[in-house]
Amino acid sequence: MTVLTEQLVLTERRGAVLLVTFNRPERLNAWTDALEDQYFDALVAAEADPEVRAIVVTGAGRGFCAGADMDDLAGAPDASDAEIDRSRPRHLPLTIRKPVVAAVNGAAAGLGFVEALYCDVRFASPDAVFLTAFVRRGLVAEYGASWLLPRIVGRSRALDLLLSGRRVGGEEAYRIGLVDHLVPADDLVEAALAYAADLASSCSPWSMATIKEQVALDGERDFSASVGDADALMRASFHGADIAEGVASFTERRTPVFAPLSHKEI
Repeated sequence: MTVLTEQLVLTERRGAVLLVTFNRPERLNAWTDALEDQYFDALVAAEADPEVRAIVVTGAGRGFCAGADMDDLAGAPDASDAEIDRSRPRHLPLTIRKPVVAAVNGAAAGLGFVEALYCDVRFASPDAVFLTAFVRRGLVAEYGASWLLPRIVGRSRALDLLLSGRRVGGEEAYRIGLVDHLVPADDLVEAALAYAADLASSCSPWSMATIKEQVALDGERDFSASVGDADALMRASFHGADIAEGVASFTERRTPVFAPLSHKEI
């Protein structure tokens, strides 16, 4: 008898954009190892596919991701290090060189909150709910949240969210910079897809990948090192095909046709 693997993550191509949907709506897309494996597989495949230039991540049903599945969390005290360890780092989404856009519908809690932080740009509706939740489960700021969150909203706001574990609605999340675009719920996914489609059609994949790397590195180096690296990259870009296409498309008033990232560049 053939055993079918449950489809915990759905993928759909929208032109050059891949829509990735967490698909456990009956559990508000609560995180499991199996869901993680399918999600990471989808991201790795998108990274390797030259036809995919941007990724949008959302949740099926009423939530983005409600955090770790409570059934799994209940067994955590008895879990060995070997059972906790995973073959790929939980922060794998941060290593994806293509733009990753979150469309946060409903709750993003605990690990779901962190997964939203791992995305490059966040869209949310006013009825979205963000909560770190860790302190309310006797946990710590997991998976790099204590590094990422202060860099997004500032130190004191990060401590407010991490120490209280309180609920933050979509409008407050937008006001404090946790969310970049606030969109009505009915338009949320389509707005995120339209944004990603514009990146895919108008922006150089090499430029976007390089800028993502610059921003990541600049979090840990001083200004002079950042400027020196940017100068070297700028000079290299002058010899690339993308600058010629970018200038030509502008002067000819047409959509640019940039080459995809090569396997060597990924």
